Amino acid sequence: MPDRLAKRAEATRVRAMFEAAGAQVVDTPVLQDAETLLELYGEDIRARAYVTSDALKGEQMLRPDFTLPVVQMHMTHGAEPARYTYAGEVFRRQEEDPERASEFLQVGYEVFERGAPEEAEAEVFALIASVLRGLPLRAATGDIGILMAAVEGLNTTARRKAALMRHIWRPRRFRALIERFSGRAPVPASRTALLAASDPFAEAGPAIGLRSRAEVETRIAALREDADTAPITEQDVELMDAILSVSEALPNAFERLSDIAVDMPSISGAVSRLGRRSAALQARGVDVANLQFEASYGRASMEYYDGFVFGFYAADRADLPPVASGGRYDALTRQLGEGAEIPAVGGVVRPGLMMQLKGGAA
Repeated sequence: MPDRLAKRAEATRVRAMFEAAGAQVVDTPVLQDAETLLELYGEDIRARAYVTSDALKGEQMLRPDFTLPVVQMHMTHGAEPARYTYAGEVFRRQEEDPERASEFLQVGYEVFERGAPEEAEAEVFALIASVLRGLPLRAATGDIGILMAAVEGLNTTARRKAALMRHIWRPRRFRALIERFSGRAPVPASRTALLAASDPFAEAGPAIGLRSRAEVETRIAALREDADTAPITEQDVELMDAILSVSEALPNAFERLSDIAVDMPSISGAVSRLGRRSAALQARGVDVANLQFEASYGRASMEYYDGFVFGFYAADRADLPPVASGGRYDALTRQLGEGAEIPAVGGVVRPGLMMQLKGGAA
């Protein structure tokens, strides 16, 4: 069983490979401002992070990952283009699987560059693949941007599109909204009664809770507007289902999505980027003919990914988390850039899992 020092040595070795690729070494505080994380991800982040309180700094979280603080650092002080690498502990609560580590090492590689985004994505993926070479792993890829483009292309209201966008990373909730917005699922009886009432507050009793009456009235008005909205067409639902069902080798997936784009032009740009990325990956020696692409892949990951996503998994160890993962997060730079933004893509590897697959234990 490799000890802590052995894991750190492996992390240092991997980070040196990223340095050799042109990355600058950076470090970030272990304690992160909880307010920033909550603004970005909502209360869901509490289920995954360790939260503490500081009398002067307020609520803090043990670093759940490196990407957010690296983006904050770059948007404040970084030059362009930039490549960064780092190594250190991250902390994740494990409430469902006690065997999974709640503290583990990550080594990452992040690229901030405006030109040729598909080339940057291929660079990150191929570099991480080279770090993992020789390990019994399978790779999976996806593209959240295609699903986002499909939602934007739906013939429905901006409010409904915004609701679907919020829940792209929650597949069950997303499906429930599609079913309701298309009329396949009935509106709950309690909501129907509420909307039918001439005065919803007639028998409501005293106000309890944090929402004001004005806020409740605004919400009821929104629900009434939604009830009067025409359902999403069956064709659009079928096209969305066709996109989500794509799961095959990258060249075949590209062909299928290109066919779907004929009937759903809103995804054409994202599908074209997929084709350019495939060519860039192939140019870097990636065997794209055997590279798996799943249109729904990445929807259970951190919510900052908004384009290309990937992961490397132990071929014969379904019980292990990803040995490496990453993706594009342009929107995160907009949220943290206070008016500025820059295309960004990166990935992380877990040295402990690498050592386990080599014969040790994470």
